Amino acid sequence: MVNRGAADANAHDLEGELQWFARVVDARLKLYFGLEGGDADPATLMPPDLAGSPSLYAAFVCEHRLDFAERLTLVLALVPHLRPQLLDVFHTRNQTFDRRFTEFGGVRSGADGDFWPTGETLAFILAGNDLAARFRVPTLFDPRHLFARRGVLRPQPSHPDEPLMRAPVRLSDEYLSLFTLGEARRPGFGAHFPAQYIETPLHWDDLVLHPATRQHVAEIEAWIEHGATLMGDWGMAAKLRPGYRSLFYGPPGTGKTMTACLLGKSTGHDVYKIDLSLVVSKYIGETEKNLARVFDQAQSKAWILFFDEADALFGKRSESKDAHDRYANQEISFLLQRIETFDGIAILASNLRENIDDAFARRFESIIYFPMPRPEERLQLWRQGFSVKARLDQQLDLDAIAREHVLSGGAIMNAIRFASLQALKGGGRPIGRHDLLQAIRREYVKEGKLA
Repeated sequence: MVNRGAADANAHDLEGELQWFARVVDARLKLYFGLEGGDADPATLMPPDLAGSPSLYAAFVCEHRLDFAERLTLVLALVPHLRPQLLDVFHTRNQTFDRRFTEFGGVRSGADGDFWPTGETLAFILAGNDLAARFRVPTLFDPRHLFARRGVLRPQPSHPDEPLMRAPVRLSDEYLSLFTLGEARRPGFGAHFPAQYIETPLHWDDLVLHPATRQHVAEIEAWIEHGATLMGDWGMAAKLRPGYRSLFYGPPGTGKTMTACLLGKSTGHDVYKIDLSLVVSKYIGETEKNLARVFDQAQSKAWILFFDEADALFGKRSESKDAHDRYANQEISFLLQRIETFDGIAILASNLRENIDDAFARRFESIIYFPMPRPEERLQLWRQGFSVKARLDQQLDLDAIAREHVLSGGAIMNAIRFASLQALKGGGRPIGRHDLLQAIRREYVKEGKLA
């Protein structure tokens, strides 16, 4: 979706940035090759003044007070998407050796393919042959730098042994969309990002929880609302770990996933459900890589990561009887490290508390039990679950149904769905006791309580 006003404001400012970039590159090439007019230091060519601009690009530049090198890095990562012809000059060949200029760096797709800038390209533009200035360039890609911490951009080596400065400098899809279309693009669900954005049209009043459970959930809301103040203004960042970790445990259908969705909706935070089928791998080291993709994307985004059926990842460690066990335990150690340093909200969901490894349990800020609903809560679920257009038989005693049949909230909604469809098939007739008993029996069969 394009925010037209934001996109137009971005386009206005980026046009000025691209013209500035072109002047800097031209000055560097003239100075480096001793061409006519090559006496200007590229570092003296100041970028446009963005103070007061309404664009999201300008807001980012001004909020983080990007210096000359940082701003040029950001524009260089944008150029291949916005005006790739500005990089055509780097296709120039060294006539002496009949080959491309090594100092330009870059990655090319074939002899006449597109030029994609690397860290070496950036170093050439910023520093030329000035070694002291070149030595400062890699700090722009340090994990502690704003670009890495916020997931803005980072070099992407094609293999572990590739030098960092030879890797392409790529802008994340999220920030590319933010700086152009005016909307931050959510990462696409798939093998490279095994987490799916989840949301709900419901509200807290639609969720029926035990009062004690709801009170404990409110503690997470308090962290989301006041955590930044506690860590920053109150100076607790040196004493407390970043982020918040919580374990939701209890039988299926008791509201764990819905609670995570509502936490995100009520506080304005995106919620991503981790698909464990795409994360857990039988191949050594792959599970760590898959999870690293999620945590790297989520860092500094204030996301809520929801690990459903978390036992598969966070279960008890086994004795190291063979190499497979040792690597499995290494994966657990990796998870412990990543989840402890994650600055967002991590929620693990499990049916049983004892299934979670004690090493994880000690690191949770809260452990919240989601019990089966009591009769009064089951009655509330039955009463508010039906459509306002549904007709209930006057003889139907929902109070008796709620007392006599112990079902989770999810099972009750499944039963309501089945009974409602049966009524619609019957021409919209009233829903009676027989319909609900038939639906409840189906739920009992699914749960293995009836043959």
